[in-house]
Amino acid sequence: MAPASVLTPRSEDFPRWYQDVVAKAELADNGPVRGTMVIRPYGYAIWERIQAEIDARIKATGARNAYFPLFIPESYLRREAEHVEGFSPELAVVTYGGGKELEEPVVVRPTSETVINAFFAKWVQSHRDLPLLINQWSNVVRWELRPRILLRTTEFLWQEGHTAHATEEEARRYALRILMDVYREVMVDILAVPVLTGRKTERERFAGATTTWTCEAMMGDAKALQMGTSHELGQNFARAFGIQFQTETGGTAYPWQTSWGSSTRLLGGLIMAHGDDAGLRVPPRVAPVQVAVVLVRDEEGAGQAAAQLVRELAAAGLRVELDDRVDTSYGRRATAWDLKGVPVRVDVGPRELAAGQATLARRVPGTKETVPLRAVSEVVPAALEEAQRDLLAQAESFQRERTAEVSSVPEAAEAGQAGFARLPWASLGPEGEAELATAGVTVRCLVGPDGGLPLPGQDAGTVAVVGRAY
Repeated sequence: MAPASVLTPRSEDFPRWYQDVVAKAELADNGPVRGTMVIRPYGYAIWERIQAEIDARIKATGARNAYFPLFIPESYLRREAEHVEGFSPELAVVTYGGGKELEEPVVVRPTSETVINAFFAKWVQSHRDLPLLINQWSNVVRWELRPRILLRTTEFLWQEGHTAHATEEEARRYALRILMDVYREVMVDILAVPVLTGRKTERERFAGATTTWTCEAMMGDAKALQMGTSHELGQNFARAFGIQFQTETGGTAYPWQTSWGSSTRLLGGLIMAHGDDAGLRVPPRVAPVQVAVVLVRDEEGAGQAAAQLVRELAAAGLRVELDDRVDTSYGRRATAWDLKGVPVRVDVGPRELAAGQATLARRVPGTKETVPLRAVSEVVPAALEEAQRDLLAQAESFQRERTAEVSSVPEAAEAGQAGFARLPWASLGPEGEAELATAGVTVRCLVGPDGGLPLPGQDAGTVAVVGRAY
């Protein structure tokens, strides 16, 4: 465990605070090539838990995991004009391999619509082959000009789903199921990050898509972070790659498609949404270590008592770790566990043992209490659930407090500097959206008048949510 040290206060310099937490909580390091990163074991353990939660829900929708090549022929990307135009500035292209110039340059995977659709053209022949639901866990490369570790990096980890359906209605229903039942559920119920779900404007939608649906969250500096997106691709890629199927009536048709993705950006979002001046605060449902049992001093049987507590907590189904490194000061270790955001710490030493008690320290809300040793395994699960609820409630309150209702573009530009601003889309429109962009404010999503998801073409009463974004 890294030595604990003082973090830059969030209110003083939020970006510096973020970098401090990433480094000192041992989450990640910058890689040797600009824009790349090394995810350290503790950070990767959090990512693995996020990944498992997403993966289980994706599989529950019927999708199956597969793997496609890292290298994509450049000609594949050029088959869908809008797609390649949208990605051209970010592409990493290999022109030499095996000591000689390649006959055709290959692109290092920025996303896999093109290579996957080349195989969909082989696999889809009949309506019986639909729906085809594929997901991939992989790395991607997008040449990032302004990298920020875990948020915008040249190489990052993600999942990307790709599907083909017989009808547009079925494709839309599936894209929205991924948005709500996979992404939103994980973000809210597991990461305790409240998100706005809505439709992207034409200016902000994914290159090559007909409609982009998004989950947008507010970070601790009141900026927006796009946490995950689900796209309707229409028949654009099907036409470009010649994907056709025989219908039930014997005719031929192009399928309707979707693609959707979330990435290690979720880990960055977790840090910025929940962290405080003491470091990270990890929601218990995704914490690799939910409870740290800290041996204060190994005297008078305290070591055996601490080990017994670990066994009891593990038997209760909790992820628990024993910290018996008494050669390091207790204060230093306690501060380091706070920095890593472990939800609950249980301190046991000879003084506590003599009183038949343990000290229970809650990372959220930052309080301490004494608990009878015999009751620790009963009290801790309730404390974890309470911490999970409190983190979500705090984030929801923060978002409400920093969301303003406005009625004009100038008001939106001003309010969007300090949080979210909401105004009728009819009062903004594409022209107002372009005006906002000059102030560094973007439309994060469009939501329905009742807070629901507005379908394309159904803009009556639609509300635009705007703000500054990462």
